[in-house]
Amino acid sequence: MPSRRQFLRQSIAGVAATPLLLRGAGEARPLRLGLISAASYGYMGAARTAGSHHGTAFATCCNGFDPVKRKGWTGTFVASSRRIDGVKVVKIWDPLPDAAARLADICGIPEVCPTAEACAEGVDAVAIVDDGSGEQWKYARVPLERGVPTFCDKPLAMTAREAQAIARLARARGTKFMSASSLRFVPDVVALAKERPALGDIHLATAACGNELVYYGIHALELAYAILGRGAVSCLNVGQPGRNVVRVRYANGCDLLLLVAEKEWMRAGYQINLYGTKGWRSLTPNLADLYWYLLAQFVDYVRTGREPVPIEEEVEVIAVLEAGKRSLAEKREVTVAEVLG
Repeated sequence: MPSRRQFLRQSIAGVAATPLLLRGAGEARPLRLGLISAASYGYMGAARTAGSHHGTAFATCCNGFDPVKRKGWTGTFVASSRRIDGVKVVKIWDPLPDAAARLADICGIPEVCPTAEACAEGVDAVAIVDDGSGEQWKYARVPLERGVPTFCDKPLAMTAREAQAIARLARARGTKFMSASSLRFVPDVVALAKERPALGDIHLATAACGNELVYYGIHALELAYAILGRGAVSCLNVGQPGRNVVRVRYANGCDLLLLVAEKEWMRAGYQINLYGTKGWRSLTPNLADLYWYLLAQFVDYVRTGREPVPIEEEVEVIAVLEAGKRSLAEKREVTVAEVLG
């Protein structure tokens, strides 16, 4: 992991090396974006079907869409109400070629690529979309090797070692690489992070969301990381299969209670509670435009070199979730260090 001094030096060098065009000043053409695995979804090995929350949102917040053509779309379609200026999706690839072609037609994407690798050619950046597999990180290897700035949707990987390997590749190649939960960047979460010092020392917190611990629990954990920062050292899961009650202990002694349950036991949603020595706060985030905020952060990173979330922090997030999962299976406290190996 780079030192703070190395991190700042790399960030400054990244800004200097970025063409003026991509830094948002006097742009002669839009930033050209490729969308990978963006038009279909198949959760954890299920058959893929047309439609993608993240993929359609990313496409529409850059290119807009034709409302008449959209009526013929079957499957999930999230039409962003906001646009990111100066960005154009110019290529798309998906394992379901027909779905990619239909989304391209609706959103005015000029090229449907035959392979994921082709989608990373002749572009300024690529966004690899959450496609349900938990393995979308594999598509990041080629653009990272080529030096193409890459966004990999959450979760970065389903295991800490996979996440660590792809993060190390990005650092070794010096390629901009980002992965994060969209909840990190919604305004009320950002505001709560700024308010945190007024709450005094925080020794206890809870964060909750629905569904599987790693794949969806990342949203709850990143709510906490956005406000409390990194530094978790161990997990003890005292829940039951499908109902996770994970005590996440930080190096500074703070305990975060992570509550993540499948839909049979808990309705989906997101919440964080902070208990400080000077005050308490509870937040159920406003999810409006959350995909816009996420992609806008990546675009700013490409243009300026300002890394919104160090990729090593995302590796730690995956390690914490994996430690929580292993703790339940092995009925013991599991350290983050042993998960990372």
